[in-house]
Amino acid sequence: MTTVLDRTAPTNGAGLRARLSLTPKSSLAGQLDGAWWPRSRDLEAELPPLAAALDLPWGRITHVTVNPTHWPVVPHKVPVAGHTVHVGWFTEQHPDKMILLSYTVGRWDLLVIPPESEPAAAARLMNAAAIPGSVLTAGVLMANEAATERDILHSRQRETLWESEGGACMCPSGIPMRHSGTLASANS
Repeated sequence: MTTVLDRTAPTNGAGLRARLSLTPKSSLAGQLDGAWWPRSRDLEAELPPLAAALDLPWGRITHVTVNPTHWPVVPHKVPVAGHTVHVGWFTEQHPDKMILLSYTVGRWDLLVIPPESEPAAAARLMNAAAIPGSVLTAGVLMANEAATERDILHSRQRETLWESEGGACMCPSGIPMRHSGTLASANS
C-alpha cells in the first residue's frame, strides 16, 4: 500500500505542506522511493517542508542532490528545523529526480513532479513512483505520463470533433433526439 503524506511543516512562518507519496517499507528494492510534488521551483523555500516531513519516517536529511535543469537557483545550504541541509547539483543526475541522504539512515531517490502539473497527472505519478520494487526510472515515468497526457488530449479532440460534426443524433430543430425506448413498427 502506498503512503501519501500531506504534512504541515512551517517554514519562515509560511506553513507550506510537503506533498509526498512514499514507497511502503518492503524487501523489494525499486528505482525510486516515492515522489514529491513541490509548489514552486524555489528550492530554498521548498526544501524545508520536505526535509521536515521526512524527519519522522526517514530520519534527518543532511544532503540533497538535484539536477539544476529545473531549479533556477541551487543554494549550497538550506536551513531546516535547527540544522542545515547541504545541497549539491549534478548534470548527470536525471532532471526529475532528487537524491536525499542521511548520515544515519541512508539514501532515498524521489521523483520530482513538476509544480505546474495538473492534479490528476501528479496523482498518477505519485502512485507510480511509490510502487514497491518498481523498475521504472524517473525518466520512464515522466515519458509515460507525457504519453498519457497526449492520449487524453487526442481523446478530447476526437470527442469535440465528433460533437461538432453532428456525432450526436439531432432533430431538424437542432435539439438532440432522445430514444423513447419503444420501436416503431414498419406499418406506422
